[in-house]
Amino acid sequence: MIYHLFQFFEKLGWDIPGMGLMHYLSFRAMMATVAAVLFSMIAGKRIIRALQRHQIGETVRDLGLQGQIEKKGTPTMGGVIIILAILTGVLLFCDLTNIYVILLLFSTVWCGALGFADDYIKVFKKRKEGLSEKAKLFGQILLGFIVGLTVWMSPNIVVREKTADPAIEVTCERSERNVNTETQVTSGRYQGEDVVKSTKTTIPFVKRHEFDYRLLSPFKGAWGWYAKWAIYVIMIVLVITACSNGTNLTDGLDGLAAGTSAIVGVVIGILAWLGGNLIDSNYLNIMYIPGSGEIAIFMSAFVGALIGFLWYNSYPAQVFMGDTGSLTIGGIIGVSAVLIRKELLLPLLCGIFFVESLSVILQRSYFKFTKRKYGEGHRIWSMTPLHHHYQDKSQVSGPVLFAKPSPPHHEAKITARFWIVGVILAVSTLALLKIR
Repeated sequence: MIYHLFQFFEKLGWDIPGMGLMHYLSFRAMMATVAAVLFSMIAGKRIIRALQRHQIGETVRDLGLQGQIEKKGTPTMGGVIIILAILTGVLLFCDLTNIYVILLLFSTVWCGALGFADDYIKVFKKRKEGLSEKAKLFGQILLGFIVGLTVWMSPNIVVREKTADPAIEVTCERSERNVNTETQVTSGRYQGEDVVKSTKTTIPFVKRHEFDYRLLSPFKGAWGWYAKWAIYVIMIVLVITACSNGTNLTDGLDGLAAGTSAIVGVVIGILAWLGGNLIDSNYLNIMYIPGSGEIAIFMSAFVGALIGFLWYNSYPAQVFMGDTGSLTIGGIIGVSAVLIRKELLLPLLCGIFFVESLSVILQRSYFKFTKRKYGEGHRIWSMTPLHHHYQDKSQVSGPVLFAKPSPPHHEAKITARFWIVGVILAVSTLALLKIR
């Protein structure tokens, strides 16, 4: 709102001190972060009190995890704090006419509503299973199709491709007057470039860092055109669904999901910034996506909201995000990665979420296989998702491939170590920009 208000004042010819700062992506990104942090810290306290008054507390079963029983009664559904903080930063400082911002806002509200329904059923309907897996998956898949079809159909979602002469000669100077990239080309020549609809995405270790889903199409001609977009849309659905569920599974220790997601959000914001800047994207030889710089501002609000939430969610947690928060966080990460064409980097960048999800899948599959073969189910880890393996103090029946640590680790130590791994993965992802 502030951004659009200053735009309106500028059209009227008013000269308000500081108005020019709104042309800077960097300034708006910082202000979005500050606004989200302050909102989540100030309003978060009041929201937690409201949750306590209405006795919206966590129901805990004794699974033999260290420190688990102490969490009983801790307010849940704190994801509302994250969502409102994100919306505050975005609505104040983002360009709300930008297609990428619109899609991310829609995804935030959609996933938030899905998670809220799940938490509502658990807390108020007293059904521990919450929303059924089928209903949850349907909501995530439907969101994926909406985003995928928008990427396909919208004329505003394009990339700049080199279509002829790869040589580029640029003479430029920094300008304070360019809203999208903070870079204004004052003289120079861009040879053989065109802004097009494309199914290309970013992939590491190859010369141009690009992969086209067209290569997966079994058809050519008109059928090939439809097939490549169908493949791309299906990939978008898989990415969004996987990210949303991966974050949901990671949300099991105080501060784990919020801290890890904040690290991921910083990297996505940096990649969005670089991909939305014509000069920087050419220098790094990565895909230039016009208008995607606004995603950096959205992710700044996202990171700010998570940092503010950590004020209350770090050990010992005063509030849990619940599915309201975890599904929303995962949805935002998945959608934003798709929009900046970096979804194939997610297995590395979101390695924590990936391994947590994989541990659950492998555990279930191995247990079923060994039960059919030996009559008794065997386990790979004592408990999954993986973070519970390190804090498990129960007596596990049946063989386990990887013995649990003895004594079990404190959850604050597990969380800190997962954060460290997340930082290593984040730095590695950024380093891939220079590896061909």
